[in-house]
Amino acid sequence: MKTLVVVSHPNIEKSDTQQFLKASAVSLSQVVWHHLDANLPFDVAAEQQMIQAADRIVFQFPLYWYMAPASLHQWLTEVWVKQFVYDAHGGLLKGKSLGLVVSFSQPESAYQLGGQVGFSLSQFLAPYAALAEKTGLQLLTPLAIARFANQNDSDHQQLLIRYQQYLTLQHPDNFEAQAQWFINRLQEDPKTTMLADQLASQTDEIDRLRLTLHELKAGESE
Repeated sequence: MKTLVVVSHPNIEKSDTQQFLKASAVSLSQVVWHHLDANLPFDVAAEQQMIQAADRIVFQFPLYWYMAPASLHQWLTEVWVKQFVYDAHGGLLKGKSLGLVVSFSQPESAYQLGGQVGFSLSQFLAPYAALAEKTGLQLLTPLAIARFANQNDSDHQQLLIRYQQYLTLQHPDNFEAQAQWFINRLQEDPKTTMLADQLASQTDEIDRLRLTLHELKAGESE
């Protein structure tokens, strides 16, 4: 799966969050990191070619006044035009998925009803859901990054894993897919092959238990 990460950030060199994410994606051969602000003015034909070549498109940005930075809006206005992303018959990007990686300085609990912000993150990101619907994209659950500067090394390690899975897995929220991702990584190193086999065995056992539970529930309803 080829993933295009579209990054909107006007001062990316000073962003610890974006620099961490960029470093986390370096080893992923099927991921293209594309910083919009460094590619102004846009070559529309080249930008559209990048979109066509991708299986997954990820919009990555910090929340600025509850919105994405200006470069993402400009890019959408100039590149995502009629007859390229949609026409009279519907969306032209069917078969591709759209992800959102969004960072902000408040705790995640602030973005819910009754929280400090008072609105949910989903409300602020609703326009991208409409964009996905219009263009035929499958929208993924957003990856929210809250208060990166306050995270410790363990938090950063977990974020690296979540981010790499988000960019590379067909279904990044699926437990089985996540487990297989770990197994594949462990099998790449001879020193951890045994651990990979143990994890695979445990995953199979969980699947068997789930099937047994499903059969028991089905029997109760008969």
